[in-house]
Amino acid sequence: MVAKNKQPHPVLIAHKFNFDHFQILRAIGKGSFGKVCIVQKKDTKKMYAMKYMNKLKCVERNEVRNVFKELQIMQNLEHPFLVNFWYSFQDEEDMFMVVDLLLGGDLRYHLQQNVHFSESTVKLYVCELALALGYLRTKRIIHRDIKPDNILLDEHGHVHLTDFNIAAIVKDDLKATSIAGTKPYMAPELFQPCEGSHPGYSFSVDWWSLGITAYELLRGQRPYVMRSSTPANEILQTFHKVHPSYPAAWSLEIKSLLRKLLCIDVQKRISCLAELQDLDYMSDVNWDAVLSKQLPPGFIPNRRRLNCDPTFELEEMILESKPLHKKKKRLARKTRDQGSDGSPQNGQLQQRLDNVQRDFIVFNREKN
Repeated sequence: MVAKNKQPHPVLIAHKFNFDHFQILRAIGKGSFGKVCIVQKKDTKKMYAMKYMNKLKCVERNEVRNVFKELQIMQNLEHPFLVNFWYSFQDEEDMFMVVDLLLGGDLRYHLQQNVHFSESTVKLYVCELALALGYLRTKRIIHRDIKPDNILLDEHGHVHLTDFNIAAIVKDDLKATSIAGTKPYMAPELFQPCEGSHPGYSFSVDWWSLGITAYELLRGQRPYVMRSSTPANEILQTFHKVHPSYPAAWSLEIKSLLRKLLCIDVQKRISCLAELQDLDYMSDVNWDAVLSKQLPPGFIPNRRRLNCDPTFELEEMILESKPLHKKKKRLARKTRDQGSDGSPQNGQLQQRLDNVQRDFIVFNREKN
């Protein structure tokens, strides 16, 4: 049995935080409409990662709802193997989310650096992520995008799940039905709704993604070849026609685990923490020690370097039309210019931006 955390759940406190409370240090990542940088809180000197999302881009791409959902989800979570939320605030251009800073880099970066992950290391990753998935299940949350890109390492090499942008909250025994995720990591049942032949899916999709991720970490490639452009019907055919190959050098135990995670039949797939813990392969695992991070991972990120693509910083400094470090001067100049000519943006677009400004107010807070 895993020891339960007896600490009271952190409460959210309304507080007027803003951009000026943090010093921007450097850019370390980017998404489709958001970027991530390292910041330092000026009063406590504590370091964080800050994700900021441009309001105009979010409105134009109808992504505001997803941003709000991610904030809503993260404000109610705290776990040793998640990237935990601490502050959120806004200005007229961006929405900001301040979270744990993890400088070990994501697993995709290390795969691209040709890091070899041993079976024992991957086994520990699976255990740590399984504890995170078990916790998310108690919160009725399906992550839906587990992949190396969304798994960050801390300086000691422990994994932390991030990015709840497309997570789903399911009530009672209901299932999710919308199609979301990254195709090469999506479970077979996620593609069934495309044909109108399946009522939905549940937590088991995250365990399939965990299996794909574990396989990729061990072999450097995924068990099924598919792309984001591959049609759903072709993907379903691939699952039934192609059988993943398992190198002879791998242990029988790790092969058995992966087969149980990558089981097309949802009823036979490992789909919860208890099922994983019951495996003979896991009989030697001290789950309390895993939860408290007492087991040292086999791979330790290089602490003398920033484990991310250095071009993020160059793009922010050179290519970005609205760099973060010049925000204060830019907003002051914008306010001055608007005051002189009074010319608003397109009326409908401005109304949508005003709605974002208004609706975000409930998220202007810290977790204490």
